[in-house]
Amino acid sequence: MTNLREQLTAEFIGMFTFVFLGAGAVVVATAFSAGGLPPILTVLGIALAQGLAMGVLISSMGHISGGHFNPAVTVGAWVAGRIETARALAYIVAQLAGAAGGAWVLSLAIPRKMWTSSSLGATFSNPLITKYFGFTKGQYLLLEAVLTFFYVFVFFATAIDERGAFKSIAGLAVGFIIAAGVLVAGPITGAGMNPGRSFGPALVSGKWTDFWIYIVGPLAGAVVAGLVYWLSFLRGPELAAEAEDAEIGETATATAAEAPGGEPEA
Repeated sequence: MTNLREQLTAEFIGMFTFVFLGAGAVVVATAFSAGGLPPILTVLGIALAQGLAMGVLISSMGHISGGHFNPAVTVGAWVAGRIETARALAYIVAQLAGAAGGAWVLSLAIPRKMWTSSSLGATFSNPLITKYFGFTKGQYLLLEAVLTFFYVFVFFATAIDERGAFKSIAGLAVGFIIAAGVLVAGPITGAGMNPGRSFGPALVSGKWTDFWIYIVGPLAGAVVAGLVYWLSFLRGPELAAEAEDAEIGETATATAAEAPGGEPEA
């Protein structure tokens, strides 16, 4: 059983690591693409870096904090009643602090000349895509919302639902869905799917273009995913009652079985 301090530390470190590696991949790919690297390799590299990073983080620290490492995941869990309000707020603060820290250290580790063209890996609508294909702000927003819906839905199915396989495939499944999202929308929106991932580089680089899209879109997608999964699969009164006493990353069924008489411990 872990305490709140340990959980917040895990969320901080997880978000720090994800931003450092995820945004770092964007910085390196952008710099090398300017030197002639084929665009498809840059997108594949970013997708692999972000998917692998999140997969490893969830697999390694999911048993401590639940492996959210994303304010949108925390909001989705809160909407579905899987985390209480105070702890959800604390998680989000830790995640944003970790994101800012990861971006700041990245800006120190890589010369400014190398990361300026990509704004330290910040997510923003691509003006060339907007002009050439006629994308609207609403379409950027919808892409971020839908991709985050997939992300959070998969997280619920593998890491939150007590019938899921948290220790076995949660990290793998979430990592794959992140990589798929980057392959689809990376060249268009940057495939944020994570307000923390967008916040850190924007704060350090000062690139806030269309930042609201990367807050509203992911949070909307997460809320819908949390509600859909809860209404469809977790709404039973027995599951809801057990879930209130289940630790993050621990199944409610296991908690109930361990308590005297098969009832959840207070």
